[in-house]
Amino acid sequence: MRPSVGNLPNNVCVRASASVLNLNCSLVLLPMCRSLVTFVRGTRTTRRLLDKCKTFHVACGVAICIFSVMHVSAHLVNVVRFSVRYSDDFPALNLARYRGELLSLVPGVTGVLLVLILFLMFISSSYCVRMSNYEIFWYTHNLFIVFYVILMMHMVGGALKYQTNVEAHPPGCFRANQSSTEQQGDELDTSEEEERRCSEDAHFQPHYPQTWLWVSGPLCLYCVERFYRYIQSRDPVTIVTVIRHPCDVVELRMLKKNFKARPGQYILLNCPGVSSFENHPFTLTMCPTENKETLGIHLRVVGDWTERFTQLLLPEPRIDMEILPMAQQRRYPKVYVDGPFGGPSEEVFNYDVSLCVAGGIGVTPFACVLRALLDGWMGFRLQRLYFVWVCKELQSFYWFAELLCALHHKLWNENRPDYFNVKLYISQPDSLQVIEKYRPLTSRMQIGRPRWKLLFDEIGKSNKHKRVGVFCCAPKGISRTLHRLCNSPQYSGTTFEFNKESFS
Repeated sequence: MRPSVGNLPNNVCVRASASVLNLNCSLVLLPMCRSLVTFVRGTRTTRRLLDKCKTFHVACGVAICIFSVMHVSAHLVNVVRFSVRYSDDFPALNLARYRGELLSLVPGVTGVLLVLILFLMFISSSYCVRMSNYEIFWYTHNLFIVFYVILMMHMVGGALKYQTNVEAHPPGCFRANQSSTEQQGDELDTSEEEERRCSEDAHFQPHYPQTWLWVSGPLCLYCVERFYRYIQSRDPVTIVTVIRHPCDVVELRMLKKNFKARPGQYILLNCPGVSSFENHPFTLTMCPTENKETLGIHLRVVGDWTERFTQLLLPEPRIDMEILPMAQQRRYPKVYVDGPFGGPSEEVFNYDVSLCVAGGIGVTPFACVLRALLDGWMGFRLQRLYFVWVCKELQSFYWFAELLCALHHKLWNENRPDYFNVKLYISQPDSLQVIEKYRPLTSRMQIGRPRWKLLFDEIGKSNKHKRVGVFCCAPKGISRTLHRLCNSPQYSGTTFEFNKESFS
């Protein structure tokens, strides 16, 4: 009779978990095709779904981890049973040539390496690691290239096999040189024994590998997309201006040939002088226009990468350089820009009424929107804009104080003072002395935190039976509160749609 080296439910668990892993390993790459995702952004519903790309990517990653545990556990059970029931009589069924060889074969070695890489990627993806040392997260996540190479090798081993001649050798039959007495210890008549005797030996072969069928398509698509992005970003940008703002914020203005972007989009910044492999996302705070080709970003100096990048942009002055002209003193590092890529804040102009909520440096997605209004953009749907900005320090408002004042004066002169409703909140005030030229902001400045329920009630009463787009780029506490209020019962027939800024 054919020996049982692994029971059927366990092998089904191995193959079922492998199928789920194949699916998720193919889907997890698609959200990272940033150019493709930006290109296919169509209707509002599609854009709102695509804005969840990061969430979808994380969900696929979690599923890969969970089903990897199931897959490994089922294989370990098979390894134990294989060692216990190893048989020299069925060499075609046995994966190893001798007892104990299983883990040293291709499936065993590649399986251990895959588990190790997946463990490193999972641990480094935790919030505490990303916040304390983003470089660890970045470099370990790029091990996905090695992961997919080993995954392709893993499927070649043929660990699971199936019988190809079940009709000629059904389960429970006797081989030609085997008697029923040896097998069962029961006495059967000769005729019955002859009926249960096999006509030929059992033949086994590995299951056809299917991983490449699932992974090759998305993997090729990802590689083509990355190559396209490399071609688009291979020329360094020209740094025009570097401005140091209060509270460790640096503004960077650049020029890039044939660069076109819309308010709300973001770019990936690469500086080989800091790290050749790291790309960091930054929202555009200034988009190129017909009259001005400059693009700009504001970055908060937090972490090793931004600190080193700022030191290259604004180095400490040297004594021997003080006698040289200013034009010879500034030598900016090479900087490459990848993008632009779509973000939720692009939809601000596609609602009748929009509410933009920013926390600290989270104001950057909306700065470009305000600048577009200042530059006189036409042809959009937006009829009223509510803007709420919460900061700990008064000096943080100086990042875009001139922009806010200029937009206020523009709308006031156009007799549209109600079009732009500004509310500024200081959570930890030390002093409220505002510079004279920013006086229009004083009346809109409040101490403490916003009372979100009252704000939603006010917006709902002023915009009955309208759809209000709520855009948030703020800490999780504010984001959760706004999300909960948007999902609560309607306010005077007003519908609030929540959109959260999140970089992929």
